[in-house]
Amino acid sequence: MQKVKLSEKEWMQKLSPQQYQVMRACGTEPPFTGKYIYNKKNGNYYCAACGALLFSSDTKYDSGSGWPSFYAPANNKNIIEVPDTSHGMNRIEIKCAHCGSHLGHVFPDGPRPTGLRYCVNSLALDFRETPPKKQEKKK
Repeated sequence: MQKVKLSEKEWMQKLSPQQYQVMRACGTEPPFTGKYIYNKKNGNYYCAACGALLFSSDTKYDSGSGWPSFYAPANNKNIIEVPDTSHGMNRIEIKCAHCGSHLGHVFPDGPRPTGLRYCVNSLALDFRETPPKKQEKKK
């Protein structure tokens, strides 16, 4: 996937005002309000701005944090980590590697096997459901 480069005016036209605030102005949606926090369907989560594959439902879990949480990305190359010292905190911001959009943060308090919690704004995600894998009949 190629890098996506748009002007801020183009991003404003492409994204909803709420998405723009989160993805381009590094905002956050209120906890427990995102459309994917309770999503338990099988599928993949893509960047809402550019369509890059970010996470799989296989690594989604309920962290109790108020945002969709994953213990690993679907493809490490699609996420970049950036130190974030805003609001008097030391955190690691996660961004889409293809368009630079703010997704959320990653914390070292997740479950095994990675011990990581990728805490992501629903507004930064686009979910596409996939049918469950068919199980072969036993003969």
